[in-house]
Amino acid sequence: MKRVTILGATGSIGRSTLDIIARHPKQFAVHALTAKSNCSKMQQLCRRFRPRFAVMSGSASAEQLADEIADLPTEVLAGETGLSEVAAAEESDIVVAAIVGAAGLIPTLGAIRAGKRVLLANKESLVMAGALFMEEVRQHEAELLPVDSEHNAIFQCLPAGSIGRPAMKSGVHKIVLTGSGGPFRDFDIDRLESVTPEQACAHPNWDMGPKISVDSATMMNKGLEMIEACWLFDVDQSDIDIVLHRQSIVHSMVSYLDGSVIAQMGNPDMRTPIANALSWPDRIDSGVEPLNLLQVSQLDFTLADETRYPCLALAREAWHRGGTSMAVLNAANEVAVDQFLQGNISFMDIPKLITSAVERSSSGPADSLDSVLRADAAARESAQELVVSGDY
Repeated sequence: MKRVTILGATGSIGRSTLDIIARHPKQFAVHALTAKSNCSKMQQLCRRFRPRFAVMSGSASAEQLADEIADLPTEVLAGETGLSEVAAAEESDIVVAAIVGAAGLIPTLGAIRAGKRVLLANKESLVMAGALFMEEVRQHEAELLPVDSEHNAIFQCLPAGSIGRPAMKSGVHKIVLTGSGGPFRDFDIDRLESVTPEQACAHPNWDMGPKISVDSATMMNKGLEMIEACWLFDVDQSDIDIVLHRQSIVHSMVSYLDGSVIAQMGNPDMRTPIANALSWPDRIDSGVEPLNLLQVSQLDFTLADETRYPCLALAREAWHRGGTSMAVLNAANEVAVDQFLQGNISFMDIPKLITSAVERSSSGPADSLDSVLRADAAARESAQELVVSGDY
């Protein structure tokens, strides 16, 4: 029996993980669940899975949840202290890192330092502090397994033991990241100025939260995934091609020097990569229907146009600059997406705001967690100021 802690239990990754756990009650049990502020969903999850701990990000929501589940044996904790406590708890075997954005960095590092099996769905941890993060993985002998469908696909296509080892030394020619292109892939560029947050969140293939859905529409999601892949598989951005694949059936590929191309395919459902990481090196039923290639009938691939998707070029430039540049990029993007979702800027303003914030922010060595967090905070402040002034 493996005991599982889920950081970000009410999001799409958290819900999918809990669905798999419910299918395998003899193999997995829930140790702790965390959420930002959704007490209603957390109450339901606590009553169904009866975790030892539940964590809410704020004290008010923690107090509310504690009152609502006072009849349960679940202990309710609050804030970053509570997150860090359950992430590193000795009783937990597996930690699913599914908090969206920079907020997931510190608790995920806590799980790494405790030597856990960490199922990483929080790409921002590696984008912000990749070198530090991977060094912690090595130092504490943690087991890092990617849950993002693209990185899990690459993991499955590479030889065993590929995390943190130079993929290009295993006969690899290229890593190919696939992306659907989001809901606006067929729009004329002129139409993008007037698209709404509701349209941006209506992803054609995947069920995701608003932030990740907007990132998919701008393709920043793919830029961040490129940076994550560089750290996970010890490659350079020039070793990674990004292609549009509208069916979301091939989740990524690895091209080898001998001419072989190995692809991982499946229906677009996050339960597949989660089940793979939960049970690795074994395989378990995920509840996902097997892929029927006769039904699919056609697979399309085109090279991603970085003129149409300028966020891809911004991500490659941040990787090239190195240091805290990637933390700055991520922070500026989080502010830009939030402002778009609030209706304060247009969709086409997102890359413009990011570009201006990056240009205004200084970058330096990412040689400590403090330096990364300082760069993150400064970039957020700069981006917010740009929104107020409109000077971007």
